Amino acid sequence: MRTPQIYLETTLFNYYFDTDRDAHADTVKLFDEIKAGKYEAFTSAYVLRELRDAPTEKRDKMLALIDEYGITTVELSAEAEGLADEYVKQAIIPEKYKTDGLHIAIATINGLDMIISLNFRHIVKKKTMVGTEYINTAHGYRKIDIFSPMEVVDNDTE
Repeated sequence: MRTPQIYLETTLFNYYFDTDRDAHADTVKLFDEIKAGKYEAFTSAYVLRELRDAPTEKRDKMLALIDEYGITTVELSAEAEGLADEYVKQAIIPEKYKTDGLHIAIATINGLDMIISLNFRHIVKKKTMVGTEYINTAHGYRKIDIFSPMEVVDNDTE
């Protein structure tokens, strides 16, 4: 069976270090599952750009997670830009937050299985899931699943 390929959106790198946030424990668990080989993790140059805007001490820690957990970085792409533009044009993603659409688009065009995010305003949202699925399939791409870490980590205690 193939290892699921997941895209880690910017919020996960923040929540990894924000111990007061509800999703912190599940975010750390997701990174542990990546290290254990349950998932093959990817992020993008779009995420790196956002992480580089963080305060220095947090920025360096967040960027270090990429090497520590063997996360592959996918590059910027005109194809992703075009798909994200379509999300904005169809009012799935607000223009002001086009980067959120870029995360979905880059994961889509790279054929990843799912996006993991804690951005509930524009990414982990029913409207976004339905709208991007429609646009992706209309443009010849397959549906990409969008989840929070709480939905994918194994919290079964046996």
